Amino acid sequence: MITYADIQAAQHRLSGQSRHTPLLSSPFLDEIAGRKIFVKPECLQHTGSFKFRGAWSAVSALPEDQRKNGVIAFSSGNHAQGVALAAARHGIPSVIIMPQNAPALKIANTRALGAEVVLYDRATEAREEIGDRLSAERSLTLIKPYDEPMVIAGQGTVGLEIATDLPGDNAEVLVPCGGGGLTSGISIALAQDVPDMLVRPCEPEGFDDTARSLASGRIEQNATPEGSICDAIVTPAPGDITFPIMKENCGSGIVVTDEECLRAMALAFLRLKIVIEPGGATSLAAALFHGDKLTKDTAVCVASGGNVDPAMFARALQTLES
Repeated sequence: MITYADIQAAQHRLSGQSRHTPLLSSPFLDEIAGRKIFVKPECLQHTGSFKFRGAWSAVSALPEDQRKNGVIAFSSGNHAQGVALAAARHGIPSVIIMPQNAPALKIANTRALGAEVVLYDRATEAREEIGDRLSAERSLTLIKPYDEPMVIAGQGTVGLEIATDLPGDNAEVLVPCGGGGLTSGISIALAQDVPDMLVRPCEPEGFDDTARSLASGRIEQNATPEGSICDAIVTPAPGDITFPIMKENCGSGIVVTDEECLRAMALAFLRLKIVIEPGGATSLAAALFHGDKLTKDTAVCVASGGNVDPAMFARALQTLES
């Protein structure tokens, strides 16, 4: 359902809207990992995460008569902010459904970008049901966070940039993975441009639905909807659209602990001077602390977001003292 041409078209629509993020490196990180490490800091993207790419791709692809009624999305924060900004730049209304326990910074930022925020309880309510109801009542178009072709196409532009910027092609591309939109989009782009690169999804321990799904060959569910500090990438299961793409294009998943994510956040700040949120640090944690699971001499770590509350970031910095 999503092609390389779709990603190229998304890149064209994103021209002048998104940031082409660089590849950062540090010899100190290379030494810890035992290989060459590049970090692609999507934490420097508009709204602090890669999600702006997919949001703009999806909103800009809507027919004008449909788009003018507005859009709706459900998200723990990063997709919310991406859709809110994309909608604001298009001059249309947006409604964002967010869990009550989402980081306060993400809720505040989403409201500040002009969106109407509707909070829900993850344990007792289904965001999809709320989204369907509000979409019908207000004629809003639902922009799904990952299982949406134009969102996946937008996220795939990260892969186009990696293919352009990375010296050589003997690399594994490590991607924080929730529902799989970013991972599947990158995998489509790289399969076309540099097929020797291997895409590896990275997830927090206890919420490794994609890793387990790739191992079993069928979609596996997480046992609980919450419990990891990596809130940005905690989803019930891989998407119906994204999983077949990952199954075809990706290598096995890598699972990291919350503590490893905190330490990766601290090291990214110390050595690269960037701020990464816990979920966005799963890829760097995999490269730094699970090198035995990697097969190539170079790893590209997509740092997918940087929207972290000060208290959580302070907790990460404390790991430098241990």
